[in-house]
Amino acid sequence: MPSAPTIKEIARRLNISASTVSRALHDHPSIGLRTKTRVQQLAAELNYEPNQTAIFFQQRKTFTIGVILPELSEAFFSAAISGIEDMAGRHQYSVLMGQSHDEEEREKLIVSTMKKHRVDGLIISIAKNTKDYSHFNMLRQAGIPTVFFDRIPNLTDIHYVACDMVSGTVQAVKYLLGKGHRVIGMINGPDKLLASRQREEGYIKAMQKHRLKYDPTLVVSSDLTKEGTDKAMKKLLSLKRKPTAIVAFNDYVALDAVQFAVKNKYKVNEDLTFVSYANLPMSHYTAFPPVASVEQFPYIQGQRATETLLEILTSNAPADSPASPDHWKKVILESQLMIHNVE
Repeated sequence: MPSAPTIKEIARRLNISASTVSRALHDHPSIGLRTKTRVQQLAAELNYEPNQTAIFFQQRKTFTIGVILPELSEAFFSAAISGIEDMAGRHQYSVLMGQSHDEEEREKLIVSTMKKHRVDGLIISIAKNTKDYSHFNMLRQAGIPTVFFDRIPNLTDIHYVACDMVSGTVQAVKYLLGKGHRVIGMINGPDKLLASRQREEGYIKAMQKHRLKYDPTLVVSSDLTKEGTDKAMKKLLSLKRKPTAIVAFNDYVALDAVQFAVKNKYKVNEDLTFVSYANLPMSHYTAFPPVASVEQFPYIQGQRATETLLEILTSNAPADSPASPDHWKKVILESQLMIHNVE
C-alpha cells in the first residue's frame, strides 16, 4: 500500500521549501498566486490530506467538544444533542458524546476519558445522583472550559444554560389555582439538583402571591425512578389534606404518577390533575397526559450551551482563574407553560 503524500514530497517535486508549501496550502498572503496554484494543484493530484494530528499539536486544539448527558434515550436529551451537533457543525467542531446513565462514578469515568482525548471543552448535564463535584474541579485545573445545561450542579462559579424554573413553576401553580385547586402537591427531584430547588422556590412564590399558606408536607422528593415516584405519590395521598392537583418534576415522573393514581382507583383529571415539565411529544400520546407542561426548549438549550462554549474557546480569558465573577456566563431562557386542553 503506497504511503500518504506529505508536504515534504510536494516540496521536493516543486523544488521549494516545505514551509512555502505549508503556507501555500493555508492560502497565506505572503505566497504568490503562481506558487500557490502550483502547490494546490499538485496536492489535489496526489490526493494530499493534511495531518490533523500535527495541526492539532501546532494549534493546541482538537476542534472536538465533549458532551456528557444522563440518557440519550430520553427525548429531552436527544433534542438537546441535536442542537449541540448543529451548532458545533456550523463552526467545524466534532462532538464526542458519553452517557452517564445517571451514575456518578460513570460520569467521573467519562470526564476522565474526555480529558485524555484532549477535548477542547465540555458540555454537561449532570447525573441525578452526582453529589461529589471533584471531577469538575479537575477539568478547571486542566484548563478545560465546561458549560452545564438543564441539570446544573449547585455551584456558583460555573458557566451554564438553563430555563427559568422559578418562573415556569409560578406559571404552573397559577394555572392550577385558576382552575380552582387549593391543595396542590409537588413531586420534586433530588435535592442536589439546582432545578429542584428552583421548582420549590417557584412553588412557594406562587402560593405566597395568592396569599395561601405554604405547607412543606405537600412537597416531596423522588429519585426520578418509578419506585421513587410511587413512594412520593403514596406520601402525598396519605396526607389528611390530600392534593387535588400535583406538579411533577418532568413528563416521565408525571406518567409514573398517573399510573400509580389509576392503579389506586383515582380518576385522573377529576380526582387528581397533573402538570409537568419538559413538554415532551410522547406525553401527548398517552391515555392521561398532563393538562399542562412547562416547555424547557431542549434544542435551544443545546444550541446556546454550544454557542457559550465556543465563545469561551475563542476568547483569551483563562478557563480556570477568572478575573471577576462577570467571567461566568449564565444564560437563562424564559420557560413557557403549554396548555394541553385535555380536561
